[in-house]
Amino acid sequence: MIDYTTHSRFTDPGPLAGWLDGVGPDLAQLRRVAAGLVFHYWGNGNITDHGFPAERLAEVDLRYAADILARLHELNPAPLGEQRAPTERVVGCCRDFTLLFVAMARHHGIPARSRVGFAGYLAPGWYLDHVVAEVWDGRRWRLVDPQFLDGEVDLMDVPRDRFLVGADAWRAARSGAIEADRFVVSPEMTVPGTRGLTQVRHDLVQDLASLNKHEMILWDLWGSLSDEPELSEEDVAAADELAALLQDPEADVRAAFDTDAYRVSPVITSLDQVTQLPVEVVLR
Repeated sequence: MIDYTTHSRFTDPGPLAGWLDGVGPDLAQLRRVAAGLVFHYWGNGNITDHGFPAERLAEVDLRYAADILARLHELNPAPLGEQRAPTERVVGCCRDFTLLFVAMARHHGIPARSRVGFAGYLAPGWYLDHVVAEVWDGRRWRLVDPQFLDGEVDLMDVPRDRFLVGADAWRAARSGAIEADRFVVSPEMTVPGTRGLTQVRHDLVQDLASLNKHEMILWDLWGSLSDEPELSEEDVAAADELAALLQDPEADVRAAFDTDAYRVSPVITSLDQVTQLPVEVVLR
């Protein structure tokens, strides 16, 4: 059984672990703090309109909680629970709000993990590519969205039909319960492969990695993941099998992950968000 109370190499706060002592273990407090540590790299328009130098966009490619915390400490070493000006937050995305929340929860021994899937509460009629946390409350796993201070759903217990984890999204799209083209990174984004079954399958594999404590950046590629805009018949069949397995609460997610198709390799490819070019990344 996977121990979600301990850190992964991605959530480990490193030298700044003591900085987390002053936050939590109350989950609502952890969620509020996480929401104030990251400034979304496109959710509020261009970051330069909010006082950020353009070069700070590179922060969205910070991979490890230790590096994100180091940057936050450099920007403002005040206690994490204190309110920060926007430019004192790290530039990031939904993955980073969740990574920091999970890091803080695990710091206090709370079972927590990242889940990759699609939120149906961010844009009417759409399911947007999104990352939230999942916390064991002693009875069940519940979804917690650390990005927003409030919303149209209970962000401390997001309903399962409003956030679809990777397997649920895949099965919904494949069955026709939800039109596949409703699953998108953004309704306005027209980059090939960022909507429909291709994007859903990407998030399905990313979610498997998260369940195995590999909290990857959303534009990472490894194993069978590629930037091809269309899926092959073999890809679809394999995703059908993986989604069915992950919907089984007794599934061995370690065994599913430990294959050449899904295991995160020591060297991966990631899309640099400044240059928009693929780069080779050697993981720590």
